[in-house]
Parts: sequence; structure tokens; C-alpha cells
Amino acid sequence: MARAIWSGAISFGLVAIPVELYSATSDHTVHFNQFQRGTSDRIRYKRVNERTGKEVDYSDIVKGREVGDGQFVLVEPDELADIAPGRSRTIDIDAFVDLDEIDPIFYQKTYWLAPAKKEYARPYALLAKAMTESNRAGIATFVMRGKQYLTAVRARDGIMALETMYFADEIRDPAEVKETVEGAKAPQGKELKMATSLIESLSEAWKPENYRDTYTDKVNKLIEDKAQGNEIVVEAEPPEATEVTDLMEALRRSVESTKGRTKQQKKPPSNLSDLSKAELDERARDLEIKGRSKMNRAQLEKAVAKAS
Repeated sequence: MARAIWSGAISFGLVAIPVELYSATSDHTVHFNQFQRGTSDRIRYKRVNERTGKEVDYSDIVKGREVGDGQFVLVEPDELADIAPGRSRTIDIDAFVDLDEIDPIFYQKTYWLAPAKKEYARPYALLAKAMTESNRAGIATFVMRGKQYLTAVRARDGIMALETMYFADEIRDPAEVKETVEGAKAPQGKELKMATSLIESLSEAWKPENYRDTYTDKVNKLIEDKAQGNEIVVEAEPPEATEVTDLMEALRRSVESTKGRTKQQKKPPSNLSDLSKAELDERARDLEIKGRSKMNRAQLEKAVAKAS
């Protein structure tokens, strides 16, 4: 059974629904301890006073921020707790926005939201369905573990997901990394046509289950091989950069190599009502149906059926 990491209420208008927050993802990273090379001696870190060289107890440590040349302001943990934003237990939705308007660069981490008790399931399901039908996400702020988060609450197959987001001033200006592309013009004509053809030949339906963290698999295999005294297999070097003069030829060979690859096409279901709102909206997007985000489910089904 999953364990809730936060509990409170989600609020919109005058409606408040007690909810619990659960992590939606798990980290499979292989974690190592540190040892001195050539020994089995563990490396330990200590909190040491740099002036005296003596170890300091955790309870005697305070935070400090440099405000000038060698000048620091020291802050007690209780002082930080006293100004924590709101100490609120409420995810208060300020506005609902079209999901398609949110740039994915703002998304940070996903959590599941579930009703705190079964008696709250009905208003929870109502909000989830209403957001699905309108293709909207609720924008809210809430406090967890002493930090305030900007969030987008969205519905996914009847379950609400909470996406923590970056604030606008946390997104770096892309101009900072434009130096190598500034002034460059994308090739036109045959090169553009060939590149587009290559993209089309490699296009398929998004199936996340087809992808796996192969590096973690290799790390585990490395540990297993070393434990058993097996030979370590070294990966091949990455390919060299394509020379500009060879770009057209590289594109041509790439397109040739994809011929015969089966392009998976979605089979339209016999009954559009069997589709979830997200699947129906995806079909509408593929069919380039205008104004789909403002349609209710009945209108969307009718438009998809007509365009198909």
C-alpha cells in the first residue's frame, strides 16, 4: 500500500475535498557507498568547524547567507519555520487553464492525488471528470516540507495528478545558449524535404512502456560481472559529428535504412465512446480539428466521427 507524503484539501470555489498526496514515480538509480581505492575502508563525511577542526553536532548548526565581502547573516531553523509560506494544508486552485497552453518546460515532478476517505470520492470524481471534459488544469500553490510550490492539477483516467512546476523566473532565458545557432539559417529545398521524410519514417505512436533505463541495467550488470570475476564489456564510442558537407548523404542513407520499417497506425475504435477523453482529444489533434479544446465530449465525438 502506497504511503501518503502530504495530506490536506484541494479547494476550488467554495468546494473543499480532503486529499492525500502520493509520489507518482520511483527512482531506480543505483546508489554507491564510497571507499578508499585499494582498501575496503568506507569514506565518512563529518560536520567539521573549519577553524578548530572539531566535529560539530547537528543541533548546533545554523544557516548563513553571505551579504557582503566576508559578511554573513545567520538564521536559526525556527526563524525559517516562522516565515514558511502559509503553513497551509490547502491546494487552493486560483484558475483553470487549457492544458495545451502549458509549456512542458514548466513541469517538475508528478504526484498522485487521491481522496482522503471514500466519502470524499464523489466530489473528487466530479472535479476530475469536469477537468477532463474541459481539457483544463487547475493552477494552485501549496506548501510541502517548508517549501511553496506552484502546481498544475490535472485529471488522468479518473485520477488527479499534481504536477509541481517552476515559477516563471526560474526558467532561464534560451538566449543564454543561442550563441552557436544565432544567425544560422536552416537548409531549404532537398535537405529540408529529406529531413522531414526521415522524421516521418521514424514516427510512431508514443508508447512509454517501450523504453527502459538501459544504463541502470548496465550498472547492475557491471556489479554482477565484477562480483563473479567476469570480463567487463566496454561500450562502443559515440558516433562522430556529421560534417556539413556530408549532411545530404547522411540524410539519404538514413531514409534508406528506415525503408521497410513498419509504421504503426492507430486503428479507429468501432465506438468512440470507448475512448477516454485524452485519447479522443489525441485523435482530434491528429485530425487537425480546430477549436477541440473548447468542445464538450459530445461535440468532440461528433467532430471526430465526421472527420474520420
